This record gives sequence, C-alpha cells and structure tokens, in this order.
Amino acid sequence: MYYFLCILIGYLLGCISPSYILGKIMGIELRGGGTKNLGASNSFIHLGRGLGALVMLFDIFKAFFAAHICSRLSIDLPLAGIVAGSACVLGHNYPFYLGFKGGKGLACYGGLALWVSPSLFLVLLVASLFLALIFNYGCVVAISAAVLFPFLSFVKFKSLAVFFILAACSASVLIKHTENLRRIQRGEETKFRAFIGKYILKR
Repeated sequence: MYYFLCILIGYLLGCISPSYILGKIMGIELRGGGTKNLGASNSFIHLGRGLGALVMLFDIFKAFFAAHICSRLSIDLPLAGIVAGSACVLGHNYPFYLGFKGGKGLACYGGLALWVSPSLFLVLLVASLFLALIFNYGCVVAISAAVLFPFLSFVKFKSLAVFFILAACSASVLIKHTENLRRIQRGEETKFRAFIGKYILKR
C-alpha cells in the first residue's frame, strides 16, 4: 500500500510539465517541431536558453523531490525514494492528461540519480557528456546514462531490488529514444556539438 502511494505521488509529480505550461503561455506547441516532445532539449529550441534552463532544472528537481519526500514519509521502506523517483520519470514520459505523450525522461532521470547518489550522478554526467562529444549525438547522453546507472548502482549498493527498479526506469528512457536512433540511421539527427553551440552557448 505504501509503495503504491509512492508510485502515485511520483507519477503525479512527474506529470507536471513546465515545457507544456510555458509553451501554452507563449502559444507554442512543442510537440509540433524540433524533437517533438515536452522536455528540456525541445524547450531550448523553441523557448530559448533561459526558459530551456528553467524547464531542465524543474524536471531534474521534481524527480529529486519526489524521491526525497517519499523516502521521508516512508522511512521504514528503504526503496520508497527509488520507487517514487522512477515513477516520476514515468509520469514525465507518459502524462495521462496529455495523451501519454510527454518528454524523454533524461532530466528527470538525472534528478533521480542525483538523489540516489550525488557521486554517481557526477560520474554519469561526465561519462555521458564525454561519450556524446565523441559520437556527436545528444541522445548518447540519455542512452549511456540509462545503461550505466543501474549497473553502477548495483556495484555501490549491492542490491538486486535497486538494480531492477532502476533497470525498469531506464527501459522507459531507452524506449523514448528509439526514434533518435532511427534518425541517426537516416542521417537526420541533430549533431550534439552543433546543438550546444546553437542553443546553449549562443550569445
């Protein structure tokens, strides 16, 4: 029962979509262009650097606080925070009131990783960005983080339960990025360094 409550809290927090709200305010349908999803990357493209950064931070910390709140409310349940944070990623990716078409989960996933272990978060961040720069595709950040995090967490915590929960969460992130892999095959995927230069480091 308590784990169900953690799932519900996490999922509903994940459903809060700042990119959708800001897009509505500005009269922009983010799912109509760019990466065609309600996430931080598309917010940088359509809403600009400032609002894109705001969306990214909100998405990171909604997963962080979902995990933190549920871990505090259920101190006798050691997996409560991980369950809630993973549910938050699912809520972000599949919001019920938007036809289950949300973001791709990277920022939320990062927020969960930050809560689970700040040191692992830094390792994932550095490793994923390094790989993205080498292969020059932004989706490599999400894919590499989603693959590495469950295994690194298992090494750190020696818990199969933690591994399988995070692996299920990672599967959601990986599924959301299958279209990116198809675009790479077609030669249509935006290059990572070009994206950074155009939307992040622009003057």
